[in-house]
Amino acid sequence: MRRILTIGLAASALVLAQNLAETYRATANRLIDTALSDNDGYAKLAYLCDRIGNRLSGSESLERAVKWAEGTMKADGLSNVRLIPVKVPHWVRGSESARLVAPENRALHMLGLGMSVGTPAEGITADVVVVSDFNELERLGRDGVRGKMVLFNEVYRGYGQTVVYRSEGPSRAAALGAVAVLVRSVTPLAMQIPHTGTLTYDVGQPKIPAAAVSIEDAMMLARFYASKIPVRVTLAMGAHMEPDAASFDVIGEIPGRERPEEVVVMGGHLDSWDVGRGAQDDGGGIMASLEAVAIIKKLGLRPRRTIRLAFWVNEENGGRGGEAYRAWIGDGLKNHVAAIEMDGGAERPLGFGYGGGEDAGGARAGPRGQSSTRPPPTDQASLDRLRQIGKLLDRIGAGEITPGGGGGTDIGPITREGVPSLAPRTTGEHYFDWHHTEADTLDKVNLEDFRKNIAALVVMSYVLADMPGRIAGEKQ
Repeated sequence: MRRILTIGLAASALVLAQNLAETYRATANRLIDTALSDNDGYAKLAYLCDRIGNRLSGSESLERAVKWAEGTMKADGLSNVRLIPVKVPHWVRGSESARLVAPENRALHMLGLGMSVGTPAEGITADVVVVSDFNELERLGRDGVRGKMVLFNEVYRGYGQTVVYRSEGPSRAAALGAVAVLVRSVTPLAMQIPHTGTLTYDVGQPKIPAAAVSIEDAMMLARFYASKIPVRVTLAMGAHMEPDAASFDVIGEIPGRERPEEVVVMGGHLDSWDVGRGAQDDGGGIMASLEAVAIIKKLGLRPRRTIRLAFWVNEENGGRGGEAYRAWIGDGLKNHVAAIEMDGGAERPLGFGYGGGEDAGGARAGPRGQSSTRPPPTDQASLDRLRQIGKLLDRIGAGEITPGGGGGTDIGPITREGVPSLAPRTTGEHYFDWHHTEADTLDKVNLEDFRKNIAALVVMSYVLADMPGRIAGEKQ
């Protein structure tokens, strides 16, 4: 009898999945048509980038962004707009420079890494040793590293594989006695543009200053070193920590008409690095999410469940916004139907990644191929249902639903506890060219691509919030 019941439930689920595309076709087309002609979302993104600017945690500009986001959600007619208090780290870059002093004298293109300690006022001058990976570092040993400045000249092999040298490199070098670290910028594009990003110090090792240098400068230093020409660099950084600052996550809702306690949460991070304008990372994500919810409201649609828009803070150098959200919802976790985080840029959308698998909560799904983790086989029924929703997005080329890569830092605290996770996937052609640089500005966001991202988000969030059943998620 149990086997018959199981087969019957599976068959019912299949029929339901097959009917989703048919049931929501007309509504989805209406949502897509509105998104593809929308101008309001891009205008909001322009204001965020051009009038408020970069938004590092602890900065005055982030708090202006919080107040503006709160007012904008209210102006768009969202309900239950509120601020969730968060204490965020306050790292200050200060003045900084790097200079090659031997075998020649010239300035290097650099950006200090986020959360790095500073140098003495006079800077640190040291001989440079160059390694391409951690194995080469270990082969040098303490005798080869002590008192030196280490350059990690790692070749870009995809963000996930390469960023480890930025995040772990300083402590790995410090363990062998290095006095400072330079990291080749984590990007495939050589344009003399340094890329910042956060590092994570090992509490068991000394904290040493660390900075990114451009690909061209890293390769030049590596050529000198390979030719056995002594390389010497002066690094000066005024970076330091201030006491934690008060900030806020910003949320607003369209309450569900039948099951308002059940929630589809969608959004991205409001903070950015202190260079550029945070247009792709993550202004495009939060403004596309906002406009998706605003379109549902404009069209007078009200799904069965609540759609909650969330602008989390402190994604770039702490992740405390996501943690504060998890604490705020408390027992409401069980009523979260899905979490959608857009934090991979607003280039042309291809579809969505579903489920983080082993990487849940830790990876962005944005650019294609960034994650290959698969959800458990027991969740195949949910994947099938999502692919039916994806069929509604085929007209804009965004209907591909792939297993894995649906995680994100901000939704990590809830997806690790079983909330089904999704993230938009894009072509990712240029995202890491601009990522964490002065070049992350509004002009990098194409209007038509941005509109398609709005369309993808509005259809996915609406159907998830309105369809009769729920997707199961990874933990059942």
